Amino acid sequence: MPKDLKSLELSELQNLALAYGEKAFAGTILFEWLHKKSASQLDALTNLSQAFRAALKKDGYELTALTLLKRTEAVDGTCKYLFALVDGQKIETVLLDDDGRKTLCVSTQVGCKMGCVFCATGKMHFKRNLSAGEIADQLLQTEKIERLKVQNIVYMGMGEPLDNYDNVLKSIHILNAKHGKNIGARHITVSTCGLIPGIQRLAKENLQIRLAISLHGATDTVRGRLMPINKKYPVQELIRAVKDYQRQTGRRVTFEYIMLAGLNDTRECARGLLKLLNGIGAQINLIEYNPHSHSEFKPSPKKTMREFWWLASDRGFAVSIRFKRGQAINAACGQLYSG
Repeated sequence: MPKDLKSLELSELQNLALAYGEKAFAGTILFEWLHKKSASQLDALTNLSQAFRAALKKDGYELTALTLLKRTEAVDGTCKYLFALVDGQKIETVLLDDDGRKTLCVSTQVGCKMGCVFCATGKMHFKRNLSAGEIADQLLQTEKIERLKVQNIVYMGMGEPLDNYDNVLKSIHILNAKHGKNIGARHITVSTCGLIPGIQRLAKENLQIRLAISLHGATDTVRGRLMPINKKYPVQELIRAVKDYQRQTGRRVTFEYIMLAGLNDTRECARGLLKLLNGIGAQINLIEYNPHSHSEFKPSPKKTMREFWWLASDRGFAVSIRFKRGQAINAACGQLYSG
């Protein structure tokens, strides 16, 4: 892999400039070229000294970029992008339009190790982590393709973000930096299937980002059937980690709950979920399941979802129903699969 300048944070580029005999401000200029102006070639950075640019190229530094292979748009405005990485691997990225607000769902790995049985990405198995630059470049390329500004970033694409913790964290710092895209921390959401060590690390980062937990079941029996990670980190241990996270950060946590017909959508399941989350400042997102060729599950009827919503809302929780977006182009939750 080349030395990717897009994977370096502002402070790292400033130190790099100093190491080459330049002023630290040259690193700031370089960061702005990369993440504000989306430069694609070192030779285009004409307000940096020629000697600095030549030295960077000589030492193997490059401005790598994702290559768009395919863009697909759904009737609801959802767009899906198939990108090629420099080594030929492929990922998918999804742009959502919610009344003019643009939210980008970024991938963090090629494939995934977690093996959640309802998720198409898990069927790919794990191939490799994305670098911080490859994660951030999904936003840069999408904005360039669509000629728009993305307001929100969700780490909910292909892969488990906390299984690629260091690169994910670096990408957050890169996207949040005021000299770059300046995406506000409160507009960044990291979703996890429940890797407790990652949640514990994230609690200490002093970031105002949002944390989402893919729960999908309130008991070890139900959740364990859907998510192999539950064997290593059972439900009650996960909830204790979330409570610790909330005590340290003061941040509300979102719980994602994909509703599967006859499996986790009964009244008993609703009551179990409310009991489990008692005492947690939580947002509950009930997600309509998106069928795909790699799964035999069926979505809960809309009537069942609304009854589940009513039971949860009646107990004072903030509850939302997320109906299908981008399902027709396999861009919805759990459908990403780059082959």
